[in-house]
This record gives sequence, structure tokens and C-alpha cells, in this order.
Amino acid sequence: MSYDPLLNDFPDRQPWPDSYWATTVTRPESLPALNGRRQTDVAIVGGGFTGLLTAYYLASEFNIEARVLEANQVGFGASGRNAGFVLKGSGRMGYSQMAKKWGMETTRGIYDEFSQAVRRVEQLIKQHDIACDPQPKGYLKIAHNAKAYGTLKAAANFIAEHLGDDAEFLTPSELKAAYMDNHQAYGALRLNDGFGVNPLKLCLGYKRVVQSLSVPLHEESCVRAWLKEGAHHRLVTDKGELIARRVVSAGNAYTPKHFNAAVDSRYLPILSNIIVTAPLSEAQLAATGLKTHQVVMDTRRLKYYYRLLGDNRLLFGGRGAISGKDARDPRYGERLKSAMADCFPALTDIAIDHNWTGWIAAALDDMPHVYSKGDMGYSLGYCGAGVAFSAQAAYRLAQHIAGERLPDLPLYRTPLPKFPFARLRRLGQSAYYQYAWLRDRYS
Repeated sequence: MSYDPLLNDFPDRQPWPDSYWATTVTRPESLPALNGRRQTDVAIVGGGFTGLLTAYYLASEFNIEARVLEANQVGFGASGRNAGFVLKGSGRMGYSQMAKKWGMETTRGIYDEFSQAVRRVEQLIKQHDIACDPQPKGYLKIAHNAKAYGTLKAAANFIAEHLGDDAEFLTPSELKAAYMDNHQAYGALRLNDGFGVNPLKLCLGYKRVVQSLSVPLHEESCVRAWLKEGAHHRLVTDKGELIARRVVSAGNAYTPKHFNAAVDSRYLPILSNIIVTAPLSEAQLAATGLKTHQVVMDTRRLKYYYRLLGDNRLLFGGRGAISGKDARDPRYGERLKSAMADCFPALTDIAIDHNWTGWIAAALDDMPHVYSKGDMGYSLGYCGAGVAFSAQAAYRLAQHIAGERLPDLPLYRTPLPKFPFARLRRLGQSAYYQYAWLRDRYS
């Protein structure tokens, strides 16, 4: 059975991702596991984007000692297997909804945090010369039906009027002329920032930067127990123990099932599925009208997301199975191919060269939370938009550990809410998928 965060006790002993991204790199040798009894100021659990960058900022900006514990190899989890979309994601809550809930000042603050996140990733790539195949800037959000067209146009107007960004609205004819001939598109919102990368190369680039700062990084070091003993924490792995003054939990959806009261039952792991086609021929490119390598997502509740890669393969992703035991069922990849063909009929018979899955973490309130209290902190609930926001979250976590004050925003001041009836999360997820499928299809 494939790994399932709600069924497996721990995320270790998992294979390297069988993804398109994995074919573009040489798998590195594993770093030594934690061995014996060690001490550190800050223990970071999870060697993905969030954990690596938290260690980076602690070392480079605040001169605070840290050690990173990764259950498998760096690049195993969501950071190495996602779609590589660097964009400002607000979870599932729109900015106009935020304004009604928290007011315009708070909404502007949240929008600025997400915008800073995109810029921060871009700066890290340039500063450290990370070869991760960044693609041209631009994020297209596609209206999938007539009702979504009106909602999306209102969102574009709201952003342009209140948030000071260049939000461009494209009619169907403008979208077709300049970007693509998507047969499911009723128009699109385009933002100037946002771009695609090879996420595994980016993650391994972050790893290299952290190692250059001599931050200890231990792979194959799954935390089996997290014990609080007086003023210290004791993290127990198979071969060692790490004694720390403070702990950062940075595993997102790959966090152990029973780990710490601060994170247990506070997220819903959702399985994403991604397919990558064979390279498109010139005739296929012409037939699809694809003229862009910018990142694309639609307005469905069960979203599809896609982009043309540098070698002219089309990456196309969406929701996968509900449980890990069904993750490799071929019907989910077939559904994605069918959805892709609905958008681009010319690709109905194209070969699918890669199909893989990975877990993301959704929050009950549809917002990521970066929360620190006392000697423990976490970043969790990226809702599938963690490639960019993980960089901002890591910086904010490091700031808080260093004693600096964070912006007074819901992202940082409140913990993740617990899921009620947490054992029934999968039943609720299944019911929501049925509801969302009907709404996407008929409204």
C-alpha cells in the first residue's frame, strides 16, 4: 500500500519519487542519519522547502544553531514531487472574502505576504544560482464556465482596485490569441508574477545552500517520539536522540499521524495526481494554440492545473484518490488525461510518459498557518500553494525564533483549527468531492 498520512504512523522508508522531475536529476547519495546523542538550539523536523529554508534563515540572518531531521531523503516529499508552481496562493479563500471577514488593511497585508513569497523564491534562485529551470513569469487563472467568468472578472477588478497589482482580465478571444485555445475556457485572470520551476531541482538547490552554511542535515532520521523534558525537547530516531531548546515542525502533509498536540488532527492530507505527456509536436502545439509556458489553474472547486514544460511536454494535475491504498489506481491518471483532452482535444491520443502522486495539507479554514508559541513552532496547511509561501513561512519562523515581531495577520497570530470528528475526515472529504464535482459540472 502507498503511504497514507492518516493510516501510517510514520512517513519513513518511502521510495524516491517516480516522477518526471526525478528523471531530470542524478539522485544524490544519502546523508548520514542522526547517530548517538546530539544537542542543538533549534531542531527542525522535515527537510523540504520549509525546513531547509528555516535552517537557512536561522543560520544566515540570525546566527542561530539548528539541525534538520529528514525521515527519508531530501526531495522525497511534497517539495520534490509537486507541480512547481511558484505563485501567490491564498488557500481557498478569495481576497474579497478576506476583506469582508478581516477588513481591507488585513487583506492587503495578507496579499503582500503572498506577493513577497514569490519574490523571495525568485531572489533565492538568483542569489544562490539554483539551476531549477524557471519559466517565464505569469499566472493565468481560467474561468471554467460562464458563472466563473463573472466571479473571476469581479476578482480581477477587486485586485486591481484595492491591492495595487496589475490584474489583467482576458476575454476568451484574447486568451486564445495570446496564450492557448482551451476549449473549456470562458476567460482568464492574469497576474504578472508567478512562474514555473523544477521543484526537485529547487529543493536540492536549497539543500546545497544549507550545507554550504555547515548546518547539520540528517537524512533517514525519522522522529519516532517527541518528548518534552523540562526546558528541553528530546527527539528520538532509530539511531539517535536530538536534544533541543526549540522545535520546528515542517513536515506539512508528511507529518507523523500522532506527533504533537500542536499539530495533531489539524490538517487534512489530500492526494494530488500529476501526469506529464510525451513532447508535443509542432502540429500538436499549433492545434492546442499553446503559446505560453506560464502557469495555469482553473476555477473549479476540484481544480486542474497545468503548464507547458521546457521540452514541450504538457504537465497536467488535479486531485487523486482519497486514500493511499488507491493512489496507484490507473483510473485517476485516466481521468486527468480525459480532463486534459476536454481542454485540448488535439491531445486525446497523446502518450502519457509520467504519472505520480503526492500529499498536500489542507486547513479547516482554508488558510496556511505559521504559528509559534513558546519553544515550538510549525508551518502547515499550504493547501497546495507551498512552493512560494514556504519561503515566506520559513523566514517568519526564523524571525520569531530570533525574537522579532511578526506582522499582525491571521496567518501568524492564530493556530490551525482542529478538525472536528477528526477520525471522520475521509468521510467528509469523500462527501465534499461528490458535492464539488456536481457543482463544477452543473453550476
